[in-house]
Parts: sequence; C-alpha cells; structure tokens
Amino acid sequence: MPMPMPMQVLPAILAPQLSVVFCGTAVGECAAARGHHYAGPGNSFWRLLHEAGFTQRRLPPEEDATLPSYGYGLTDLLQVEAQSQHRGRRFDVASLVATVQVYQPRWLAFTSKTAGQAAARGLGLAVPGLGPADWRIGETPVFVLPSPSGVNQRRDYDGRPTRVEWWRELAQTR
Repeated sequence: MPMPMPMQVLPAILAPQLSVVFCGTAVGECAAARGHHYAGPGNSFWRLLHEAGFTQRRLPPEEDATLPSYGYGLTDLLQVEAQSQHRGRRFDVASLVATVQVYQPRWLAFTSKTAGQAAARGLGLAVPGLGPADWRIGETPVFVLPSPSGVNQRRDYDGRPTRVEWWRELAQTR
C-alpha cells in the first residue's frame, strides 16, 4: 500500500507577478494551530511589514489571504510539516524554484538567514548574509531579511541596530 502524501500545514498564498514573495523555513506550531501564517504571539512579521511601509496599516494574521491584493505573497521551504517537525528534513528548494518560475515575483524575500542559507546551499550557491543576495532564482532577485521570530532579539543585525531597517530597505527597493 503506498504511503499517503503529507498534507500542507498552511497553503502558500501566491498570485502571478507579485511585488514580493516572502519565504520562511516552515510554518510555526502556533501559526499552524491558528490556521494563519506568522500567527505566533511573539512573531513580528505583521508589525515589521507595516512599519517598513509595505502596508498602510498593521494587518492581523487572520488577513493573510489578502496579501496578494497588496502585491505580496507567502510561501515556505517546507510546506508539509510545522516548524518543530522539520528537524532533519531537507528543505524543498526545487519546489521553491518552480514556484518562483511560475509566479515570477519582482523579489523573493527570505524571512530569515536560515531560510536564505538553506536555499543557497540547496542551489550550490554562496551563503548570503542579510540584504540583497548576489544571486537570483531565475530572473527574480533575492533579499534576506532578519527573522521576525520572537526568539530573534539581538542588538545587532549585520551592522544595523533593528530588524525593521532591513525590511525598510526591501520596501524601498520594490
């Protein structure tokens, strides 16, 4: 008897030719339980999105499906398991490349160094730091953002004192 295919934790939220597609590693446990991307209580994704100027108001996670109307999308490197379940699993870089080629966003923004580094390794490329990477996926340029996770509380983000500065740089380049 064939093994059943695992179900997506949360589906990607995509549309053709978006301004930015944000790509994480995997959906967090709390987000999976709540049924919305970046819905954990300590996650700053929605606050950073607003403070950087991507949206005129701070969207709640429950409005994640509306992101394409603002010109943005969401996906993850691993979409069939929640974050705590992905330990030891290979990220699905091939699916990300296919997704980017189909939807052709103006930018692909990894929402953490971990995600950007995993994609780079999967493609056999140099591991990027924060900011614009020196490589693309197809025609789409790549930008690496500091993680919005609540556990990412440092005093220095690759030479910048706050995470939002990197998010603003991307917002200004889009």
